[in-house]
Amino acid sequence: MRAVVARIAAQRPDLDVRLAFLDLSTPSVDQVVDAVAADGHSHAVVVPLLLGSAFHARVDLPGMLEAARARHPRLRLTQAEVLGPDPHLIIALRDRIVEAMTADTSPVTLTDVAHGVNRPAGPRWGVAVAAVGSSSAAANTRTGDVARLLTAMTGWDTEICFATTEPTVQKAFARLRARGADRILVAPWFLAPGLLTDRLHDALPELPHAETLGAHPLLAEVALDRYATAALPLELSA
Repeated sequence: MRAVVARIAAQRPDLDVRLAFLDLSTPSVDQVVDAVAADGHSHAVVVPLLLGSAFHARVDLPGMLEAARARHPRLRLTQAEVLGPDPHLIIALRDRIVEAMTADTSPVTLTDVAHGVNRPAGPRWGVAVAAVGSSSAAANTRTGDVARLLTAMTGWDTEICFATTEPTVQKAFARLRARGADRILVAPWFLAPGLLTDRLHDALPELPHAETLGAHPLLAEVALDRYATAALPLELSA
């Protein structure tokens, strides 16, 4: 995430760009907002580097910003929209999948294994798009759009699955296999690796796993787009 923010800052040297974490790491949102206020800024746009609009975006972050407003009444805080299933991020996901497919040099397909033969013909790929998962069914449905958009863009057979709820990556594997996929790849719909991507890998370690989106150039572009949309009234009045 530091690499992502460094890329954002490089693209907009006119902005004071700072990284904050909702939990588990420092600096925290409170620490960064306090520092921004101490440095004399009158307005800050908070861009959630989140792929889904669930509890963190709807409850955690708004609560933190409301408390910060009480501490710093002269600092205007604007929360931008989450990154979401933006078409640019679908392209970034596609790029990570292509990298993993290219790196996968095994000529043996699932069909070959089932029949006990080695058939080096080009495989029919299936992609299990694996996201975090939410207690909100509506949020999970929106995340499912990622797999549908990826199919529309590439023609690959895809299934959505989640690290913390149903359907699991094993179920996505079974569905893709039943539809005739020779090779199946797990594509994490995550910004960065961590406990949950480790869990996905451990669930199906024999499959190739694409890298997370990471510091893909398009991620910085989407984050800056969210900033610009949230800051637009201020910039128009300037």
